[in-house]
Amino acid sequence: MTNAKTWVTAALFFLAATLLCGVLYTAAVTGITQLLFPWQTNGSIIEVDGTKYGSTLVGQQFSSDTHLWGRPANANTHAFTDAAGNPLMWYGPSNLSPASDEFSQLVSERVQTIRAAHPEQGDHPIPSDLVTCSGSGLDPHISPAAAEYQVDRLARTTGRSASDIRAIIEACTEQPQFGVLGQARVNVLKVNLMLDGIL
Repeated sequence: MTNAKTWVTAALFFLAATLLCGVLYTAAVTGITQLLFPWQTNGSIIEVDGTKYGSTLVGQQFSSDTHLWGRPANANTHAFTDAAGNPLMWYGPSNLSPASDEFSQLVSERVQTIRAAHPEQGDHPIPSDLVTCSGSGLDPHISPAAAEYQVDRLARTTGRSASDIRAIIEACTEQPQFGVLGQARVNVLKVNLMLDGIL
């Protein structure tokens, strides 16, 4: 009898905890955030005239000469496939050691690409975030220095003045949180949407 009572008590406790923590708590938190922070809760998606252009929180790869370039990302099409067997592309961090020859070769190739696209910069040092991946592999931001490095290219390829491009970059620059946490950063997606006249 005691054994049966113990099992019943345990099962009731399990059901109560599941209901409280897995259903009621989740529903309450989701409801509160949807009410107070609906844009952030739904992924911070930029939507203009019914078209969704992406999240301000997830980096996208831009390679057009008329766009601001973000941090490199490691694309992988070998790990996952959909139900039909088609490869799914995903991005993630690199496990390469900064001391490895492979890493050095990869960064060297990126440096050559950046220099070729920005002849105006000559031998000016390239900001490191233009040639190295972020820890997550999906950083949507670059440093103000990395954005400034690209201004002359964008002026040349878009027909806009350098001052116009700097104004767009400034409008898309996020300052440290509470003025002290983190560093100033430029949201690449927002800049490119403004360059395209979408925002």
